[in-house]
Amino acid sequence: MTDINKDEFISQNAVDFKKNALKVLEQRYLKKDADGKPCEKPEDMLFRVAQNIAQADAIYDKDADLSESVKEFYSAMANLDFLPNSPTLMNAGRQLQQLSACFVLPIEDSMDSIFETLKNTALIHKSGGGTGFSFSRLRPRQDSVQSTSGVSSGPVSFMQVFNSATEAIKQGGTRRGANMGILRIDHPDILDFIACKTRDGALSNFNISVAVTDEFMNALEKEEDYALYNPRNGEICGKLNAKEVFDKIVDNAWNNGEPGIIFIDRINDKNPTPAVGLIESTNPCGEQPLLPYESCNLGSINLGHFIKDSKVDWKKLEKTIKTAVHFLDNVIDMNNYPLKKIKEVTRSNRKIGLGIMGWADMLLYLGIPYGSNESLDLADKVMEFIQTKSREASCELALRRGAFPNFSNSIFSNDKPIRNATTTTIAPTGTIGIIASASGGIEPIFGLVYKRENCLDNEEMFEVNPYFESIAKKQGFYSKELMDKIAKHGGVKDLKEVPKEIRKVFITAHDITPDEHIKMQAAFQKWTDNAVSKTVNFPYSATKEDVKSVYLLSYKTGCKGVTVYRDGSRKLQVLNIADKKDEKQDEVVKNKHPRKRPNKTTGSTFLMNTGCGRMYVTINEDDKGPCELFTQLGKSGACTSSQAEAIGRLVSISLRSGVDTQSIITQLKGIRCPNPIIAEGGAILSCADAIAKALESYVREKSMPALELIVEKAVNANEFIHSQSPTKESESEDKAIKNYSGGNPQCPDCGAMLTFAEGCMKCPDPACGYSKCW
Repeated sequence: MTDINKDEFISQNAVDFKKNALKVLEQRYLKKDADGKPCEKPEDMLFRVAQNIAQADAIYDKDADLSESVKEFYSAMANLDFLPNSPTLMNAGRQLQQLSACFVLPIEDSMDSIFETLKNTALIHKSGGGTGFSFSRLRPRQDSVQSTSGVSSGPVSFMQVFNSATEAIKQGGTRRGANMGILRIDHPDILDFIACKTRDGALSNFNISVAVTDEFMNALEKEEDYALYNPRNGEICGKLNAKEVFDKIVDNAWNNGEPGIIFIDRINDKNPTPAVGLIESTNPCGEQPLLPYESCNLGSINLGHFIKDSKVDWKKLEKTIKTAVHFLDNVIDMNNYPLKKIKEVTRSNRKIGLGIMGWADMLLYLGIPYGSNESLDLADKVMEFIQTKSREASCELALRRGAFPNFSNSIFSNDKPIRNATTTTIAPTGTIGIIASASGGIEPIFGLVYKRENCLDNEEMFEVNPYFESIAKKQGFYSKELMDKIAKHGGVKDLKEVPKEIRKVFITAHDITPDEHIKMQAAFQKWTDNAVSKTVNFPYSATKEDVKSVYLLSYKTGCKGVTVYRDGSRKLQVLNIADKKDEKQDEVVKNKHPRKRPNKTTGSTFLMNTGCGRMYVTINEDDKGPCELFTQLGKSGACTSSQAEAIGRLVSISLRSGVDTQSIITQLKGIRCPNPIIAEGGAILSCADAIAKALESYVREKSMPALELIVEKAVNANEFIHSQSPTKESESEDKAIKNYSGGNPQCPDCGAMLTFAEGCMKCPDPACGYSKCW
């Protein structure tokens, strides 16, 4: 029973959200009405979540008064001391009620298993979750397939199938699907896997990591060969030189940040339920190793809120840890799992992942430089405290609710009962960090002034560290000119206008050595049940030897995995220091010239129906890839024909100048004219839009095997979701398609051309966010 006057309670407990936090909440988290407008305030959302999660108390005490739990949960979130993972904030108390962020699904070496997992992946992505897979059980490329007398296409080809399916499914209307793909270092196709994301845009919905074994690391240390095993029969089928393979991992990670590595044997050494099964994969960001069909719900404590009189407020921190463990355990019971098997496995182990955000903020408030010995000592102390107190809270819950069902098969079986097989995980906290106005996870501050890109559908958001700004004004060295300088430099390390003691404390990610990054990760990993999400940021000038040393140090210091990223090594990255450019990159741009067209090219012609008539788009390629695009539309010399020809010429010269194909598609796609039409595959908004979609089809067909094209078409037709029986959602989508007769459906707010997806007409402009659903 609850006895709370919601409106009165909320009015007395308002939340001070920052501007960017409100923008994120309005676009992704708040409940919306039929016109796509938020119909709840942020406080309403928090109360909705608190009230929903508190209901689990009644499972264990039917006469429980839930009011105290509602108030306790609401206060922890409203004070921004603790926030659960995004799916819980979005979905608790709503129809979907899918509350977990992390899932791992098995893939066995059969077509039935592969496509059953693909179907389940679609269901999970549709519900708002991310998925991790190990492809290590699949037989290698060119291996025999007895049932068809053919040969296998290998793990990487099936990763492309999963990538395409992910692209076609919008996660719960709010999140795009994310995957982790893992392959063991001793799989025969490991070299193909290491190189599978070399091309920009390849497997764009996957993070990839190599599962590195102790056997491999021992061979690497001795510079010896190591064995490859065919997963079909477990037999040794070859050898590779460990150093050569390791160098290829390093080369690719230096080039674009992938693959990462996880130390799979170390992960299984810490597996809390080894008798239940082996861990083969993690969630998409790598911090949550999970058994097949297992999920985990995460939450993070905002350490920047636990400072009192320039010291850590341990008493408040202990209270919040207890509240968070109670909250996260309740989530397991309130969760609407996308698969029955996931519900069974998750409730058998009841893993939760309590982590932190605002670590860099805490160090700033205490005046401790990130990466210093003092900061490492504090990291050790803080995380030991969180680990100890979270386990104590879990044991207290076990006294009232019982231990997790697999307790007798766990490493805790000789200890006192505990409610959760794991209690701690350190996640990246990307969007909930924005909501809480906290630094992400255990990462250092990226820059004192920076911009975010590719966040909320490519919208830019500029952020300035408020603590630095307040100190600068208080100490009298604030000026607009100085802020402009910081925007260009990203930090204050070399700016003598800033007092020395301030420069010492306000250091950013690129001021920290790679060794300091790893030592910080290791300090937190020591006291974390699961794993730690941490990126070692390198400057653009970093060498491959720098990357290699980080990988080796991470193994030596006890980390479970590591991810590196060299600034500027990808064409698109989430965080960018404002106005910062590399001189080498500038020089490349200055000297860019189109390559010469060869005498002979080959290509494909696409028929595109447009509002101006049939358009034939021909795309030709040379030995370096697509090199030219021609269009044929109506009578030569007509206005529309000349415009299409002009676009084709500009696209051709761009292709031969090395401009990324996806960038061209992005610029042309979505351009609208007064005469759009509905054609096979969706709306064609203009001739430019048709050219972009033809180019997109060309790229997709070149990068995907025939099998993947079949899968993509099936997913686009909702066959994976609705193959068993029609649902209300599929019926509403059919109705929307039938009722849509063309014309010019414009956004009533901004005038942009609306697009149709997931049963809704949606505005593609992220700054608008209008949607109308049936």
